[in-house]
Order: sequence, then C-alpha cells, then structure tokens
Amino acid sequence: MKILNFILSNPSYLEDLITRNTYHSNAIEGSTLTYAETYAILYNDNSFKIEGKEPREIYEAINHKKALELVFKNLQNNEELDEKFIKKLNETINRDIKDTEGYRTVQVFIQGSEHIPPEPEKVPNLMMYYIYNYNHNGQDIFEKIAKYHIEFEKIHPFEDGNGRTGRLLLNYELLKNNLPPVVIAKEDRVKYFEFLRNNDDLGLSKWLKELSTKENERMKKFGYKED
Repeated sequence: MKILNFILSNPSYLEDLITRNTYHSNAIEGSTLTYAETYAILYNDNSFKIEGKEPREIYEAINHKKALELVFKNLQNNEELDEKFIKKLNETINRDIKDTEGYRTVQVFIQGSEHIPPEPEKVPNLMMYYIYNYNHNGQDIFEKIAKYHIEFEKIHPFEDGNGRTGRLLLNYELLKNNLPPVVIAKEDRVKYFEFLRNNDDLGLSKWLKELSTKENERMKKFGYKED
C-alpha cells in the first residue's frame, strides 16, 4: 500500500501526523503552543481552553495544517515540484500573519547564524537553478533531500516561513518516493540547526533516514503494513 494512501485513508494517523508535524515545526521557530493546544486548534477541540496566546501562533498552527494538506493534494495530482508550488506553500504558511506573495524583495538575516542569505535580486535566478537541479538529481533520496534542504535554507527565498516551507518540502519528496515522512522534534532543534550551520548534508541525510525509519515503526502501530 502506498504510504500516501495509508495516511489519507487512516484518520487516526492523519491527525497524529498533522498535529505532531505542525506542533514541532512551529515550536522550532519559537511558537509557545503546547501539543494539546495545537491539537485543539487544528481539530476544534472545544473542551480545551486556549488562553494567553498570540493570534500569530494560532494562525501559524492553522496555516501549517493547510500547507501540509496542500502537499498531500499536490502529490495526489502527481504534480512536479516547481516554483509555483513552493511559492504557494509559503503563502499558505504566512496567510493572515505576513501576507507575502512570491520571493522576498528585502535583505533578510538568519537569527543565530553567521550565514547571510543572498541579496533579494539574486533569489529568482538562484531558485530557478535550484528547482532545475533538484528535479534532475538522481542521487540517493536521503542524500538528495539533505543537500537541497540545506541549500534552500541558505538561499532563504522568502521573507518569513523558510524553515517551515523547507521542512514541508522534505516530506513532499519522501512521500513522492513512497517513504515514511519525518517529524523533526523541537527537542532536536539544536542538532538540526547544527547540520544546517555546518553544511553537513551527509550527517543530515543519515539522521533523516533514521527519523523516517522511526516514523515507519509508528505507522505500523496505526495499522500500516508494508508490501
């Protein structure tokens, strides 16, 4: 059974995956929502009261779920990874927070990193080559997604939401290749950023493979059976 089909046909695992993915990806970027609060927002759990949270954090949770659903839809339609899809993902993530459209037009800086992303006028060309090279790269899938994830984060093509967009693209490629998705936990934030900071695509690829294997074991608990 294709992994994407299993995810979309198993409501319990779908909720589990979306909630974990949303909670951890946003927490990596500084969201203070708890796991329970994230679930309540995503699945309208009115029994759980959410108080003292910024509207931005609530929108971040809702938007991330919609962006992940966009990944599933794109895969179902068997559409190729292109600039239009990547821009749409980022716009979905930023909706009602910082309504951006397309690539950034300002210089940005990455908090806690020595790397300075390229000037905004260079971004369109860099992304055009990025997409072409990405779609014509035939190396091991985990090496490929690690290499291009680091490159994407270095280009930092958007004004905001680059980390979340990049992590969604990781799972887009894994599911496209019928491999279990990955959830990078907020507890591993430092480890994850070290891979990026050191341009360690080999280390990142090994780690992502471990996370995908770990997710495979979790899926089995929800009834997934490998062919």
